[in-house]
Amino acid sequence: MSHDTLPRPARTHEPGREPPAPGRRRRHWTRRANPVAGLGSVVWLAIVVIPVYAMLSASLTGQDKALTGNPLKPPTSPTLDNYNTVLNTGFGHLLGNTVIVAVAVVGIVLVLCVPLAYVAVRTRDRWSTTAFRLFLLGVAIPAQAVVVPLYLLIAQLDLYDTLLAVILPTAAFAMPVSVLVLVGTLRDVSEDLYEAMALDGASPLRMLFQLTIPLAKGGISTVVIYAALQAWNGFLFPLIFTQSDGPRVLTLGLFNYVSQFGVNIPALLASVVLSGIPIFTVYLVARRALVGGLMGVGGK
Repeated sequence: MSHDTLPRPARTHEPGREPPAPGRRRRHWTRRANPVAGLGSVVWLAIVVIPVYAMLSASLTGQDKALTGNPLKPPTSPTLDNYNTVLNTGFGHLLGNTVIVAVAVVGIVLVLCVPLAYVAVRTRDRWSTTAFRLFLLGVAIPAQAVVVPLYLLIAQLDLYDTLLAVILPTAAFAMPVSVLVLVGTLRDVSEDLYEAMALDGASPLRMLFQLTIPLAKGGISTVVIYAALQAWNGFLFPLIFTQSDGPRVLTLGLFNYVSQFGVNIPALLASVVLSGIPIFTVYLVARRALVGGLMGVGGK
């Protein structure tokens, strides 16, 4: 038998790898372009970016050129006079009051809502479930429906025209949604982890601080951003429960700028830009934990 006609040894597959099934071919998956999604992304980006660009551009434009020309055209001679005008009219005082209100509201919401959500998740009796459902009724109650009773209550407590008159109602109306978000987050914590800590002799308080809170960073970040936005953008409670310039916040300040500056649109837009920077910074700081929590990996 010649060398060319020698039988070839059977081909063996590598260890740990299954041989391909007969008649089965490998499929090479490739990413297909999605022009519809790409076009939608571009349209959405334009909807978000163009108004912001127009606002920034107008805030750097002189008052005499604000209503003339193309609003999307870059300013030919940009100026910071509008920002100087805003900063010299008590903007720092308004910003400080708004920061105090936002920090206080976030603190109250976290201190009260995290234990409430923990009890609602860990307690299985009927009373806890009923209390949780009654608590969530606050989601269906608009602030406008109870503003008169709140006004009378705040007046009786001698809190009218103070920052507490803005902080307490804002925190109260932010709590129902915050508890709902935290309950959904805490339900994702495995029961085996609680049982393991209970076998080690951990108390419920220790479970809350060493297990629940670290694994609920995503939900807590969501609540922080939500409560901060409610406090930062609140207008009804500051308008009804305050009167003097002492406890005035940014939303009332922007409202008064309309009459104060008249048709000075660039100065008004400059105040809007300055008031949006702090809350945007909060989002940038907490966005990683927020996105991780929404994707189901927040701290787990």
